[in-house]
Amino acid sequence: MKYLIAELLDKLAEKEEASKELVAQIEALEIVVTAMLRKMELDQQKSIAAGIESAMFSAGVDASDENAVLLRNYVDKLLKHPRI
Repeated sequence: MKYLIAELLDKLAEKEEASKELVAQIEALEIVVTAMLRKMELDQQKSIAAGIESAMFSAGVDASDENAVLLRNYVDKLLKHPRI
């Protein structure tokens, strides 16, 4: 039983480490995208936002899917209210 618990704790620690790495990657991408958007003219920013919206529509991002709603909200936040 102790072996099983130790193995489960090891697996949990591995997943936690992988999760931290993914969070760091996402935050790095957010910083890079924000920096790029700030260097662009407003019309370029709007064009990119429209292109992303079109791509999401073409990909069939369903407004009734909870994950799709989270994705859309985060994309909107990133494009319209970038990180300071």
